[in-house]
Amino acid sequence: MSNTYRSLSWKLILVALASVLTLSACLPTSAVPATQPAPPQPAAVESKPAPSTVESPAGAVAPPGYEGKSWADISAEARGQTVNFYMWGGSDVINGWVTGYVAQNLKDRYGITLNMTPVADAPEFINKILGEKQAGRNTDGSVDLMWVNGENYRTLRQGSLVFGPWSRFLPNSVYVNWADASVANDFGTPVDGYESPYGKAQFVMIYNSAKLPVPPKTVNDLLAWIKANPGQFTYAAPPDFTGAAFVRHVCYATTGGYQQFMGEFDQAAFDAKFSACWQALNAIEPALWRGGQTYPENRARMQDLFANGEVLFDMAYNPAEASSLLAQGRYPETARTFVFDEGTIANTHYVAIPYNSPHKAAAMVVADFLLSPEAQLSKADPAGWGDLAVLDPALLPADWQQKFNDLPRGPATLPDAVLATHRLPELPAAWITAIEKGWEANVLKR
Repeated sequence: MSNTYRSLSWKLILVALASVLTLSACLPTSAVPATQPAPPQPAAVESKPAPSTVESPAGAVAPPGYEGKSWADISAEARGQTVNFYMWGGSDVINGWVTGYVAQNLKDRYGITLNMTPVADAPEFINKILGEKQAGRNTDGSVDLMWVNGENYRTLRQGSLVFGPWSRFLPNSVYVNWADASVANDFGTPVDGYESPYGKAQFVMIYNSAKLPVPPKTVNDLLAWIKANPGQFTYAAPPDFTGAAFVRHVCYATTGGYQQFMGEFDQAAFDAKFSACWQALNAIEPALWRGGQTYPENRARMQDLFANGEVLFDMAYNPAEASSLLAQGRYPETARTFVFDEGTIANTHYVAIPYNSPHKAAAMVVADFLLSPEAQLSKADPAGWGDLAVLDPALLPADWQQKFNDLPRGPATLPDAVLATHRLPELPAAWITAIEKGWEANVLKR
């Protein structure tokens, strides 16, 4: 039997919305640093502004409340405003990039002050916005911008808690391929201009090649390896984002494939098919770290276990994260990554603006800067963050295409071509919520 897991914060929202909304964490769950880390050195980019950052795309419709206004008008209104940016704060690298590179550029170029507010989990700011709506605070909210995707975005849309549409009015949105279903739909929920793309993610397995020269390359082979090597593997307890993703990979492999779950949620199909997934996860539990009696609570704990050599595997949604941690001296020099032969789950993450933000103009300017080629280049550089760029290279000017091609790639980072040919889609949010609840009921508390 596993330790009883903590109550999930999203239950508060379920009560408040009287079962209309469903919620589950969809950004990684991890401890928030007590103090802000010193920002890493930003990636080297030219100081001149990125191209096409003056006018909105031809034919773009102005956001609600800005009818008849140009992007220059919005930028002028934004100057002098402060943007309260609520985001998952469990990564020192990401926090440092936002509070360093991003904040400094916003202040220097646009006169905007960025106040990053780290949270352990997205429901913290969703509860805050919901509480403000219930209290009638419809114009003076405390959140201006939020890092979000998946179930949490669906909850925000269903609760009319987000401003929009606005993202197609951003000048740098011309570099986004809106015909790409993985961008235009957030875990099955249409973006419809209520979110602006921030980056892409793809799940990778991390291993120590000195101790395991040839890792198992399929999910079923990994499950067999775990049983044969007790104590050398574990995963963070859902709703931690990476732990929940690992569970979904096992479910993809044991239920007959993800394709049958890409439509509307079907409880009968879920009950019939996912019993095989719970069976597989329960079968490896005795062979997990500490005999499966407890699970790491978050991503940070998983990193520690791998760094200390207590387990031979880690996992991440950022393909460059292992190289970044290796460069920082936190991971062994022999850390490497792989994707399963059948593929790994990939998705897009976004920023959104609450319906009651008092600084919507500045929030839009921040989102546009985050979408700019130079900010995306800095973010993609392992020295900045190492996050996958969300821009379509084919839509970029040739010189910016070359800049992205010239980015350094760490020794533990797989080639883009390997990642691109091994991408699997995320399931619609309702299925993910059901999987996380099912894991808790059928694996954790069995």
